[in-house]
Amino acid sequence: MNLPNIIRPEHTFIGVSAPTKWRALQTVADKAAKAFSVDGQIILKALEAREKLGSTGIGNGIAIPHAAIDGMTSPRGLLLRFAQPLDFEAIDDIPTDIAFVLLFGENNRGEYLNVLSAIARRLQSDGALAAMRKARTVDEFYSDFIADSRV
Repeated sequence: MNLPNIIRPEHTFIGVSAPTKWRALQTVADKAAKAFSVDGQIILKALEAREKLGSTGIGNGIAIPHAAIDGMTSPRGLLLRFAQPLDFEAIDDIPTDIAFVLLFGENNRGEYLNVLSAIARRLQSDGALAAMRKARTVDEFYSDFIADSRV
């Protein structure tokens, strides 16, 4: 899985401000709408519906909000670091500071699962998450995540 094809440098953000998980979903929906030329309200409704099924906060300060979006032909994503950690209702109760937002078409569910797996593998890499949290610029943040992820 070649993560740079899914999450691109121009779709990476640090210092994203949101007071709550629900406002964070609205913010990322707006960013995704601009990035992928999809209606932001469609994205927001899909992300909220998915979140109501169960938290996408996977623990260790990470969340992976995701949803199927009509018309998307391949999985696409955003990478964000919040200005202040948010309560994403993760199983370990650790507030979320990093989010991977994944959007995919209904016909891409299999590929989407491969993307999730690739992200999980990357985050298990020694020091990747620590480096991402220390990054001072968007370029550093993105590079720390993408490094050695082209497997």
